Amino acid sequence: MKHLKTIAIALLVAFGTTVATAQTKKVNAEKSTIKWVGKKVTGEHSGTVNLKEGNLIFKGNKLAGGNFTVDMTSMTATDISGDYRGKLDGHLKSEDFFGTEKNPTSTLVFKKIAAKANGVYTVTGDLTIKGITNPITFDLAVKGNTATTDLKIDRTKYGIKYNSKSFFDSIGDKAIYDDFELAVNLQF
Repeated sequence: MKHLKTIAIALLVAFGTTVATAQTKKVNAEKSTIKWVGKKVTGEHSGTVNLKEGNLIFKGNKLAGGNFTVDMTSMTATDISGDYRGKLDGHLKSEDFFGTEKNPTSTLVFKKIAAKANGVYTVTGDLTIKGITNPITFDLAVKGNTATTDLKIDRTKYGIKYNSKSFFDSIGDKAIYDDFELAVNLQF
């Protein structure tokens, strides 16, 4: 019995020294960017939304987790200016779209991470927009102190149905596509 106890302690020490401790790296919200593109039958609009805060978690040099909060009230169009920009920004913040008065932030929490290639991970997380949470899967590339991804999000899964052809058959050329695109560049 004493011999088994000694082996168990030796294994615990051996394996305990190889386990990497998690390191949380705070994302620099001011240097990070989130660019969006929303498309419609007759064209598209693009703009930005600001990251409020975020963290990436590493075990050794491998991505192990992450969580982010986006300031939805900062959403703005960058492809137009003047009154048109103000109207579009206001409409995107209204209940027709993101309802930022009631839902000023959106969140993403990583739930599962799988290595795909050197520095590239397939991430599955919970994305919450307008208080509605759905799983989302995307690839995230990590290099140095930067992480990047391009992803598409189906707005209708978050209760954003305004001018969606999926819900309004006779909308014609006023239709807005369900997916919007994000290009994310995180600096940490």
